[in-house]
Amino acid sequence: MLLIFQAMDGAGKDSAIKHVLRGLDPKSTQVFGFKVPSSEELKHDFMWRCMKALPERGRIGIFNRSYYEDVLITRVHPERLAAQQLPKECITKQIWRHRFEDICAIERYLARNGTIIRKIFLNVSKAEQRRRFLVRLRDPSKRWKFSVNDVNERLKWKSYMAAYEAALTATSTADAPWYVVPADNKWFTRLAVAHIVIEALESLALHVPVLSRREQRALHHAKRRLRAK
Repeated sequence: MLLIFQAMDGAGKDSAIKHVLRGLDPKSTQVFGFKVPSSEELKHDFMWRCMKALPERGRIGIFNRSYYEDVLITRVHPERLAAQQLPKECITKQIWRHRFEDICAIERYLARNGTIIRKIFLNVSKAEQRRRFLVRLRDPSKRWKFSVNDVNERLKWKSYMAAYEAALTATSTADAPWYVVPADNKWFTRLAVAHIVIEALESLALHVPVLSRREQRALHHAKRRLRAK
């Protein structure tokens, strides 16, 4: 299973992941956070760094941000395309539509190969984001979370909302649906995310493995040997 979390800064991605998923077996879960691409990552296609972090069978992968950053932040900051070293002929007016198509194709491919995908957008309001930033500035234990760049990005709120609307509309599919979760009240956010995860797990129809007769005989023999000792 792959769970993708996207949101504006201050929406509570980290806390939602922590509170909802901390009860799971750590051996079966993997959390990956994707920040500004490294020089190595910029030498590859925009999905490469996320593709190599996909969960193997039997595990739950959690992406704290993802390849969607390249149709959100990069769209709001088109100058970042230059850092991706793309051929000039690839940077056209159709690049975002092409990336949406590529994302849908890869998510369909993953779904066809047995990966359950759920994408969650934590939708925090601009007013609540402001309140949380001010709390971070006042509280020394939370101040490390704040960056001056957060204020700069906040000034581009309308551009981000337009980018999110375009991305969610173009890439919400039956194979990989988007869930827009109100994020102003953390208790509700966590409850909604938990419901999404539980529903996804229940869709797998998990059950205790059925043992073959040979395996049952081997276990019965092992039990006899243990009792003999």
